[in-house]
Amino acid sequence: MAFWLLKTEPTAFCYDDLVRLGRDSWDGVRNWAALGHMAGMRPGDLCLFYHTGQERQAVGVCRVVSEPYPEPGQEDARIRLVDVVPAYRFPCPVTLAAIKADPTFADWVLVRQSRLSIMPVPEALWQRIHAMAGA
Repeated sequence: MAFWLLKTEPTAFCYDDLVRLGRDSWDGVRNWAALGHMAGMRPGDLCLFYHTGQERQAVGVCRVVSEPYPEPGQEDARIRLVDVVPAYRFPCPVTLAAIKADPTFADWVLVRQSRLSIMPVPEALWQRIHAMAGA
């Protein structure tokens, strides 16, 4: 099992939307580095659900439930998506400011390359975020 971070603008799609739907496709990714990460996702992997924009915080966790597959309507087969389901909401969201303030995260991609929409989360950082969230 691997750990990932998925970013979304909460005004477009938020964690509550995923809970309401029960399952949805994580689509619309066009950055080649992020698509490369998505290609590595497998069913059972867990993902931090991160709200961008004004919130800038990890609000919960979702689970990958499909292999990556081509996004419908796209001519380029490298543009893929995965299906996800909600797993759990954090008791206390973990803000980007809190992450940046913790030296444990200094070398993490979220801190160094914050525009990337999908990124791996090393297990030690996954555990640290859960501790910060009270989960």
